[in-house]
Amino acid sequence: MQKNILITGISSGIGAGLLNYYLNAGCHVYGVSRRKPTINSEHFHFTTLDLSKLDQIPETLVTLLEEVTSLELVVLNAGIMPPFGDMKNTSLADIKDVMQINVWANKVLLDCLISHVPNIKQVIGITSRASQTGSRGLNGYAISKVALNTLITLYAAEEPNIHFTALMPGLIDTPITEYICQLEPLPIYPSIQKVQSKKGTPDMLQPEEVAPKLAWAFERVLSLPSGQFVDIHNLG
Repeated sequence: MQKNILITGISSGIGAGLLNYYLNAGCHVYGVSRRKPTINSEHFHFTTLDLSKLDQIPETLVTLLEEVTSLELVVLNAGIMPPFGDMKNTSLADIKDVMQINVWANKVLLDCLISHVPNIKQVIGITSRASQTGSRGLNGYAISKVALNTLITLYAAEEPNIHFTALMPGLIDTPITEYICQLEPLPIYPSIQKVQSKKGTPDMLQPEEVAPKLAWAFERVLSLPSGQFVDIHNLG
């Protein structure tokens, strides 16, 4: 049976890496993002969607998945970061924008999927070490990932037939890490220096390099209790 997979934020970074991996594996991949990837495949089903516009999510998803009755995997990958800096200098508007995409869009998306797709096997929320460390400068991004972890835990309790995991994939070369690499490495922000030191090294893999490991991790976490935060480095 061919697998149906839904991935958000599919135009770049982790989403793009997973798209190529699963298409090469013969899966049907359903994707949403603001920009369409330059991939032509009869197994790739795409629609443009700005996740900040919450009211557009249900109709867009229902149309995209009109004939889909089962999803083997849903990857909630889309995410943004506000301007780097201290909380006291971060506007509430910027934090709201981040929460809209990194958290509330996923709530709307999950509600729609649960209502319209009869069989969903697994949901992965792509989270971050920022949700555990609270590193200075990550402000609203760290808050949003803590909230995403909790969102995953809550849905796991409500939907026992779906396996949920908040997965931390490690340091990957994405638009977010690229943004951090362009910042001035001030001593008060050790997270900037850490990310910049790993750019171009084996400690920061390209999305297409890490996609097979992520796919393996998605399978591996199915043996763990639903609703957990999982660091990929702890999976063995």
